Formats: sequence, structure tokens, C-alpha cells
Amino acid sequence: MQEQFSKGNLTRLDQLAAAVFDFPADVAAIEFEHDWLTWGDLAQLADQVGALLAASEVAAGSKVALVSRNHPAILAAFIKLVSGGFCVQMIYPFQSPQGIAEALKAGKPAAVLAMSEDFSSEMREAVVQQDMAAIGFDAFTAYAENAPDKSARDNSVGDEQTHDLSDDISDKQADQLPGQLTIDLLTSGTTGKPKPFSISFDSVVRDINAALAAAPSPGHSDQREPALLYFPIGNISGLYSTLPAILSGRRIVLLERFNIHDWRDFVVKYRPVAGGLPPAGIQMLLDEEVAKEDLASLRMIGAGAAPLDPEVQKTFQDKYNIPILLAYGATEFGGPVVRMTPDLYQAEGKQKLGSVGKPMAGVKLRVIDPNRGEELKAGQEGILEVVSPRIGEHWIRTTDLAVIDDDGYLFIRGRADGAIFRGGFKILPETVEQALVQHPAVSAAAVVGIKDHRLGQVPVAAVVLKEGAKEGAKEGACAVTEEQLKPFLRERVLATHIPTQWRFVKALPRTELSYKVNQSAVRALFE
Repeated sequence: MQEQFSKGNLTRLDQLAAAVFDFPADVAAIEFEHDWLTWGDLAQLADQVGALLAASEVAAGSKVALVSRNHPAILAAFIKLVSGGFCVQMIYPFQSPQGIAEALKAGKPAAVLAMSEDFSSEMREAVVQQDMAAIGFDAFTAYAENAPDKSARDNSVGDEQTHDLSDDISDKQADQLPGQLTIDLLTSGTTGKPKPFSISFDSVVRDINAALAAAPSPGHSDQREPALLYFPIGNISGLYSTLPAILSGRRIVLLERFNIHDWRDFVVKYRPVAGGLPPAGIQMLLDEEVAKEDLASLRMIGAGAAPLDPEVQKTFQDKYNIPILLAYGATEFGGPVVRMTPDLYQAEGKQKLGSVGKPMAGVKLRVIDPNRGEELKAGQEGILEVVSPRIGEHWIRTTDLAVIDDDGYLFIRGRADGAIFRGGFKILPETVEQALVQHPAVSAAAVVGIKDHRLGQVPVAAVVLKEGAKEGAKEGACAVTEEQLKPFLRERVLATHIPTQWRFVKALPRTELSYKVNQSAVRALFE
């Protein structure tokens, strides 16, 4: 495949994905929970998915939802969907069953694919209401999941059923498909409320061409250490770390979620020269007092997705003598747009502590005054605007406070919208506040972020209860507690949005002039 790719014979994303299933069947592909699966195992599951979609008459070009857990079955299904010419709607798995059901109703896919544990009663109801096909996975076996009593499990596809819907696409249709096909992600909300965001197959393949061209030939798993994957495939970071690894035939060690112990074990076992970490992981390594010799192979560590305290960066670099190369990007930009490269770090990185680097090729940056809208001079703090060539030539306004210094290095100073970064997850306080006031006992709520040693920030909530909610409470106590509000909130927001601390107050502190909630005073209740 490497030779074919270099000659330009495989230039479309669907073609590159289809080539994966021709990799040597007996070669190790993915390690998950200490068990290895081969490329042949992935191809077998892909055949099952193709046959089930064909049996449900889900046509190529249709939108198919994928509840995107980090699991080998989900990765195999994703590659199958791409190779078969389907649009893919990514659905975040770590939310309430009602949240998943609402995402299905909003996206209106022709089919949904998910692990068996994700098929809740709410999700099945949405499947029936939307008249969509449903395919589930038990470990590494696909089955039709349309009936609430799961009787459709008898429809599991055997090895002999290998009909692939993509085989039905004529050459003429295939030539027309890639520009129309998309992968729908959920934005982090950098430019506003999180929303679905579509990236075309053409855009994705342009961005991974360089990575694939530089990769070793598929099937030669002993030439490189595996790729360690832990970002959810349903977000931009996960998409662009997962696809290049799979399409190049590189071995993968897959984690369902990031944890520092598995990350350290990977580094000790495979001795990579470069690694990646979420910013919160930097502090975790320091807290765990990981031995310097355990990280001795690393020459650099990449980090992004959330801010990193410059003091934490300095402490880490001084202790381990490993540079941290920061990057900045967003789903709305189609991925990263600014990066601290090894060359930049070698030249000036130690003097630019905290900088995310300089813009990538074709990217434009400017900082504007939030009130007048005028572009500010170097060194002045304001709102960052970006032109990302992946998206177009228009300026995209962020809600990030930033400074561009005289040398063109970008520094992210914080958020203008009060957003909270909990590890790599962004939380808009308004989202949690709006969910809280839906509770019949809650009169008002304010959510702010406070510093956290490991995660950078965590959300906390100050809550005002309605008078009636206090009736029957013991003296000095509230009838409604945080243990009652938490499950209510989990049904309406993502798990990462649940406050870590709560305060029940008579009234929210407000500013004297505007009578807006005084966030500093709310924060003081906890700090």
C-alpha cells in the first residue's frame, strides 16, 4: 500500500480505508485490554457490519451514527463505514442515555452502530421512532439490534456472509462520492455552543497525506513501536490520531480512556522517542513521581486540547529534561492551526515558555479589541481570530484571550466566555446552569471553575433553592441535596460537566451596577 500511495493510486479516503482490509491477515493490529487482534480480525468484523447494513437496505451515501467508544469493534466499524461510502455521525458515548437518544433524533441517521451496553431503553425508543437500523457489538461480534427483547441477536452474521454494500457502488458513483461524504463531529464550543460540525472526506485525506506518505509499509509491525491511542475517536484529536495510524498499517495500543499508569507502562515497554499527553497528564506524571529513567527514551512530548500552566510545564521540563511542545486548534478550524515544532523549540522555545508556537502553513492569526473590533498590536491582549485554510479564507472569531508577541509566537491567556477546561474537556457554565434550573426545587444556579491540581480546572455550583423545597427540612439543612441533584443533572449534561463541589446559598452574589452574577464572589465561596 505504501508504494501504491506514493504513486497516487490511492488518493481518496474511501480507497485508503478499503485497503486496510487487504493488510496481512495474521499480523497484529490492535492491542486492547492486553489482548491483540489481527488485521484479519478487523476485516472479519467489517464483513459482518457490511452484511448487516446491506440486509437493512442502508444505501451507500446514507448517514450512519456511531456511538464512538474506544473499542476495536468501533474502530473496525468506522473504517468499514468510510470504505463503504457512508457519512458518519459521531455520538459521544459518555453522556446520559437520553442525551444519546436526543443526538440520534437530531441527526436522523439511517442506522446506528454501538456497543451492546449503550443500547438503553431510551436509545431503542429513538431507533423505533426514527425507523432506523441498529447494529450492536458484543465484544467483537456484530448483531442486528432492532428489537427491545434483543431477539435480533439471532441475526448475528457468520463468516460466510461477506456481502459488502460498497461493492454495489458503481465506478461513476464512487467518483462522485468523496466530496459529498462527511464525518460529523461535535465541536468543543470554541466559537459558541457545541454543535455538529462536518468534515469532508476530501478535507480529512488532505490532512493525513503527509503522515501516510512517511509511514512504513503496512504489515511490517516490527519497524515501529505501536501508536498509543486514547483520545475519543469522535473528537477532532481522536480522529486525526487514529486514522493515520490505521491507514498506514501501524500497530495500535488502544485505551478506552486515558490513564497515567497505562501511559507510563507503554513508554517503558516500547521506548518511543516521542509521546503525547493531555495537559492534565503532565501534572499526573509529576504527582506520581514517575522515575526519570522510565521516560528516558522520550525526546519530546506533544500536548494540546486544553491550557497548560507554564509553571507546571517548567517544573516538568526541569525534572525530566524533555521539552513539551504545545499545540492549539479546534474542531471549527478542522484541527490544529498553531504548533510549537521541534525546530521552533530548539531556536527559542525555552524563552517562550507557555507559548503554543507559531501558525502552521497558510494559517493567519490576529488579536482584536473585544469592544472596538480593531486589530491590536503585538504584545496586546484581546480576542483571537483565525483563518484556517482547511475551512476557508474567512476569519473565525474565538472566545480565547490571546497575545501574539513581537516574534509571532501565540500565547493563550484564558477564556473570554468563562468556559471551564476540565482536563481536555471544555464546559460552558451556562449549559450546566440551564440544566440545574430545570429541577423543580432549584430557583437559580451559578457554575464557575476553580483551580484543580491535576485537571487544571473543575466546575463547582452555587445553588439557590425555592422556598417550597426547604419545607420539612431539619433545622439548618436543605430538603434537596447534591446527591439528589447529581442524577438529575447526569440525565441532561455530559459526565464531565457534573460539579465537584456544591454550595446551597440564600441568594447568588451579584454586582452592584449590572446586577449580574459576581463570578469572583461565587468562586470565593469555594476557594
